[in-house]
Amino acid sequence: MKTLFVVIFSLFSLYGFSQDKNFLDVPFLETNAKVDTMVLPDRIYLTILISEKDTKDKISVEEMENKMAKKLKSLGIDLDKQLTLSDLSSNFKTYFLKQQDVMKSKVFSLVVYDALTTGKVIQGLEQIGISNVQLEKTEYSKMEALKLELRSRAVLQAKKQGESMLNPLKQKLGMAIHITDYNTQMYRYNGRSEMQMSMAKAEDSFEPIDVDFEHIRVECELSVKFKIE
Repeated sequence: MKTLFVVIFSLFSLYGFSQDKNFLDVPFLETNAKVDTMVLPDRIYLTILISEKDTKDKISVEEMENKMAKKLKSLGIDLDKQLTLSDLSSNFKTYFLKQQDVMKSKVFSLVVYDALTTGKVIQGLEQIGISNVQLEKTEYSKMEALKLELRSRAVLQAKKQGESMLNPLKQKLGMAIHITDYNTQMYRYNGRSEMQMSMAKAEDSFEPIDVDFEHIRVECELSVKFKIE
C-alpha cells in the first residue's frame, strides 16, 4: 500500500513539473506600452476663511457669512451642492489671556467647475471684504473611467508592437498569456499659494479672463506577454 502511494504521488509530482515546464517552454514575446492623455480639471476646490479678526471685530461672522451666500448665489453657485462648512473655531486662547471678546472664524470649502467661475468667485468675495481664499486642489471627475480607457489603449498598442515585430519573421502573434500593469499616474496641480490671489486684488471694473487651469496629465504603462504561434 505504501509503495502504491509513493508511485501515485511521484506521478502527480512529475505531471505538475511537466505542466510548469511546458508553460515555461511556450515561445512568447513581451512588449511594453505606455499611453497618456491630458484632461482639464472640472472640479476646483477653494477654501474660504471668514474671520472677525479680518474686520477688526466690526462685522460678525454670521453677517459676513450671509453676505458671502448672497454673492455666491448671484454668481450661479448652488450653495446646497457646492458649499460646505469645513471648520468652526474661536480664538479662546486670546480670550483667556487678554480678556478680550472671542473672535470667531469659519472655514468653508467651495467647489466650482471651471476657471472662469473660479475667478469670478474670488473677485466677488473680494468686493464684499472676503479676501482669504485659497486654491485647495483640482480634480477630474471621470478619472477612474479614463484610467480604464488608457489601459485598454495600452494593451492594443502592445499588441500592435508585437505584430510589427513578428511580421518580418513571418510569425504570428498569439493570445496574451500574462499582463503586468506597472503604473497609472496622474500629474496635477495641487497647491495653495500660487493662486492666492492676484485676481482677488483686481479692481471691481475688471473681469477675470477666461484662462483654463493647467491640464492634468494621466499616463498608463503595462507589459504584455503574447504567445508566438
